[in-house]
Amino acid sequence: MNGGLLVAGTTSDAGKSVVTAGICRWLVRQGVKVAPFKAQNMSLNSFVTREGAEIGRAQAMQAQACRVEPTAHMNPVLLKPGGERSSQVVLLGRPVGEMSARGYHGGRQERLLGTVLDSLAELRASHDAVICEGAGSPAEINLRRTDIVNMGIARGAGLPVLVVGDIDRGGVFASFFGTVALLAPEDQALVAGFLVNKFRGDVSLLEPGLEMLHGLTGRRTYGVLPFRHGLGIDEEDGLRVSLRGTVRESVVAPPVGEDVLRIAVCAVPLMSNFTDVDALAAEPGVVVRFVDRPEELADADLVIVPGTRGTVRALQWLRERGLADAIARRAAEQRPVLGICGGFQLLGEHIEDDVESRAGHVDGLGLLPVRVRFDREKTLTRPVGEALGERVEGYEIHHGVAEVVAGEPFLDGCRVGQTWGTHWHGSLESDGFRRAFLREVAAAAGRRFVPAPDTSFAALREEQLDRLGDLIEHHADTDALWRLIESGAPQGLPFIPPGAPA
Repeated sequence: MNGGLLVAGTTSDAGKSVVTAGICRWLVRQGVKVAPFKAQNMSLNSFVTREGAEIGRAQAMQAQACRVEPTAHMNPVLLKPGGERSSQVVLLGRPVGEMSARGYHGGRQERLLGTVLDSLAELRASHDAVICEGAGSPAEINLRRTDIVNMGIARGAGLPVLVVGDIDRGGVFASFFGTVALLAPEDQALVAGFLVNKFRGDVSLLEPGLEMLHGLTGRRTYGVLPFRHGLGIDEEDGLRVSLRGTVRESVVAPPVGEDVLRIAVCAVPLMSNFTDVDALAAEPGVVVRFVDRPEELADADLVIVPGTRGTVRALQWLRERGLADAIARRAAEQRPVLGICGGFQLLGEHIEDDVESRAGHVDGLGLLPVRVRFDREKTLTRPVGEALGERVEGYEIHHGVAEVVAGEPFLDGCRVGQTWGTHWHGSLESDGFRRAFLREVAAAAGRRFVPAPDTSFAALREEQLDRLGDLIEHHADTDALWRLIESGAPQGLPFIPPGAPA
């Protein structure tokens, strides 16, 4: 078997990432050696592979669904937004510069098609199947000429296309029909059919519409996935972060101790790797919320300043909103504060930034004895260490180089009283360390909170991926899906006018 499939969507957030991960987990349970692939990803949530390459976190989680190690070939182009109109371009895991949206779509993107096709070919040569994820909609007619992530990659590699639609939004039939009808004949020939996502209610009421859609387009529906809470995997689109809804919904478990622990995460601009707090949200009795006002810190037992793609901009934002003063008061009162990556940097004494913001010398909050200098080379590592008597694993993604001049060592950063700082993302996924850290926070906050002794974040993530695999296995036509992956799009699919504009 040397199969492949492109999972496209009628819109952003239609469920492409979830469906891709679910198909990957279903296939691997059938004994298929499978890999995920996304030619181009726009995300502020990224991950570091073992060889030191930066890729989108969604592809890292999809690799976990496949039970394989993530590699740079799974996400050869990563765009990390630095504002509304520019992004850092990461090519095969390494940053190659900043570029405006106009500059990227004006020629650079098109020239990368060969690179992404080479990466896809590399994966297909070493796996039985590759499940590719598109981006946005394949019918973005203004971008089709330079497209390398939707129909551009499908046509370049001869991949069948499955279009996912979120019926919970409404208008799914019009979206399915319109998506196909706005594609060129050569692209339409690869669109095999549809997958309905997030359906609530009686499927029999939907079936007449699916039959009419088949009559109109000549394309079948490969499944109707029911609405399920808490099925998201790590978010992708960095500019579409929901500041108050990023933590996964999960089964509510009562606290082990007498108290809950309240954690406030500052919703800084260009927030990156906010997935760091997912492991905290998974703990029974821990309440995580994202905040943007100083009064929201008042009852928090721990305040987290997360990573950001704009450290100086985030620092200014904290000051403008009064959050900087509130955090400083907490530190003076020995109430716990944790800074991660960019959040760690802005807690320091000063920042020299001629790279990210080009602001030069900027005074930090002065809560940690740390001096930060931004380097053009990006640090991309997977460190392992020890803190609070527990083994810790993490990953680093940053241009800022921190010189720690005092304080108590804490991972690669330091601790002063109850103010902590580190560049390490993902450290809270280490179960023993997370429990030890929460015990410290609870003691400092005077809370009778006790971490659950048996919470395994890795096991919870595996359970989530298995639920995605179950969703495909139980609610998709897996026999037809298997034929599609193995044999490609059916022959003789009809053209739906008007097609793409000339």
